[in-house]
Amino acid sequence: MGYHKHPNSESVIKANHEMLTSVTGRHEATIHHYTRSFRGFSAMLTPEQARKLAESDSVTSVFESREYKIHTTQSWDFLRLDSAQQYNQLPMNVKSDVIVGVIDTGIWPESRSFNDQGLGPVPTKFKGQCQTGEMFTLANCNRKIVGARFYLKGFEAGKPLESFSQTFFRSPRDGDGHGTHTASTIAGSLVSNANLFGLANGTARGGAPSVRLAIYKACWFKICNNADILSALDDAISDGIDILSLSLGPEPPQTSYFEDPVSIGSFHAFSKGILVSAAAGNAGLSRTATNVAPWIMTVAASTLNRELQSKIYLGNSKVLKSFGLNPSKLDSASGLIAGSDAAAPGIPQKNASFCQTNTLNPNLIKGKIVVCQLENEHVDRIQMRVYIRSIGGVAMILADPVAQDILFNFGIQATVIGQEEATELQTYMSTKKNPVARLSQTSTQMSIEPAPAMAAFSSKGPNTVTPDIIKPDVTAPGVNILAAWSPVALGDAGGRSLDYNIVSGTSMSCPHVSAVAAIVKASHPSWSPAAIKSAIMTTATILDDSGNYIRRHPDGSRATPFDYGSGHINPVAAIDPGLVYDFDLKDVIDFLCSNGATSAQLKNLTSETIYCNNPPKPSVNFNYPSIGVSNMKGNISVYRTVTYVGNGPTVYVSKLEQPTGVNVSVIPPTLRFTNTGEKLTFRIDFTPSKTSSGIFTFGALTWSNGIHRVRSPIALSVLSL
Repeated sequence: MGYHKHPNSESVIKANHEMLTSVTGRHEATIHHYTRSFRGFSAMLTPEQARKLAESDSVTSVFESREYKIHTTQSWDFLRLDSAQQYNQLPMNVKSDVIVGVIDTGIWPESRSFNDQGLGPVPTKFKGQCQTGEMFTLANCNRKIVGARFYLKGFEAGKPLESFSQTFFRSPRDGDGHGTHTASTIAGSLVSNANLFGLANGTARGGAPSVRLAIYKACWFKICNNADILSALDDAISDGIDILSLSLGPEPPQTSYFEDPVSIGSFHAFSKGILVSAAAGNAGLSRTATNVAPWIMTVAASTLNRELQSKIYLGNSKVLKSFGLNPSKLDSASGLIAGSDAAAPGIPQKNASFCQTNTLNPNLIKGKIVVCQLENEHVDRIQMRVYIRSIGGVAMILADPVAQDILFNFGIQATVIGQEEATELQTYMSTKKNPVARLSQTSTQMSIEPAPAMAAFSSKGPNTVTPDIIKPDVTAPGVNILAAWSPVALGDAGGRSLDYNIVSGTSMSCPHVSAVAAIVKASHPSWSPAAIKSAIMTTATILDDSGNYIRRHPDGSRATPFDYGSGHINPVAAIDPGLVYDFDLKDVIDFLCSNGATSAQLKNLTSETIYCNNPPKPSVNFNYPSIGVSNMKGNISVYRTVTYVGNGPTVYVSKLEQPTGVNVSVIPPTLRFTNTGEKLTFRIDFTPSKTSSGIFTFGALTWSNGIHRVRSPIALSVLSL
């Protein structure tokens, strides 16, 4: 129901009850009341009751609550962010006041990553609370974890927690590990000798160790109910946080901003000066990026310059490169058998090749290494190893096209191979009567080039809601990231307790960007969310550490802005970007108007009646740090305004990377600034020479004064000349 003018939460709840009673005759159906940052409620309603409620003049929208999923060390060294030398140079009172809210699966407060040594008092601006519950007391909050809440009414409206077999806590305590991992990536304290069974050993730390964490547990068993997410957003915005990190999102494709709780809640956050960083998703295909609203920082995932390698020694003396998390080696060679050749009676060979429960013949498997195919990315790989071990298999080799991007600790000897290695293995097995192999212990390989490369699972653009906005915005490390874990979350460890774990996903890349946003906020407390976002985007790089263009895993093809947005984040450069592209709430409203938003939809976001200008301001002129034209018909001019955030007089000169089939020019080609805060507007003219048949062509505009490089990617789809 948008913003409200009620004097307190109690009056909002009373008004909500009256409205609900007018439709249902009672108000006991309420799940959540949203009273702090915006007005609304969630309740159990029949379709007819929901329809009646939607007819009320004071109701701006009614939509069904659905379930979203979580998008699931060395990374900060790879990003060249030395916390001791760069971040700690900031004034202590500034850096300690930044608070990052994390909506996820909770936190394991006893982790060494969350000690509060050296931190000052909890910032007085924080208005949140430390909510107690099962195995979580007031003592579990400290000067690092300044607040913690949990939300489960929406989740339990469908199914009680007790109906699940996994460990859970009715409190902010994390029984999953995911929330602990993301929180420690953002603000974890320095912990020496952190590793997973000796792998990826080193000092674990967050990107911004001196910022504070406010925890909002809205996800249970990797599922996040919309009603609970919206309640967490309502509280977080009102609690006084500075940055909000969400490693969760809807199933693709995203179709609307107006019925999506993350889009709605983050709009209110943006209006209160809070930057929201969110995961793009792990669908891996074009048009699957989610959390794509322009007021959200949308984060893709890419690799580090570190690999966790295993080796498969074949009986013909050949060695295959593989990837896994094996803490020990298989000392002697064992026979190899394909799952398809070990089908249980009545099971087709193809089905058996996927090695799912009850598809294999134990008599054929016993004592052998089983070679399995991955049926799809949603398969429970851990269950595969449990099944193979239970019927006597000694190891598993899993053929997976995204092998090195998603590793698992299978609990038995197991490793993952890509397509090329799978073909070579198949050739060996088909030419030998008794093929054998042994698996090595996993080793950590550093200085792997080229890096970064785009993760195969990372969701891609173009934007399916407002295609003139290039999404994702940036990419960050999200492959095989070591961070703190919940010791009760045993899923990947074969029954062994973990304090730190290695996980992949845009869930892991998102908190990297949240940490960088916190650093920029600490350096520039008065900057808007859009200015912080611009600083991170325009300083990103599209080159890997070998000086070549970033490529995609596993095929090595060149990546585009629909893979990485503006590029791979550069934290140190983001602190001093030179120029920023700023925009405010009015600009966002104009942008939504230009994309056909109705007064009713805008009222859903703002609670105010807003009438769009006629004609509306062109969508392409929204002052976004990237430049997109998705429906180009002939010549077009696009306008942008930059704000100078440097010191002293300077001159910026433009440089263009021309898109194929389009001539681009900038007027004026140079920008002269005298004072900090000065704004200058420029025009970009696009003249197409051929159509692109609905396919996007890419280029870039870079402003440079010899010290700073302010780069904006360009994406154009030319429909006609």
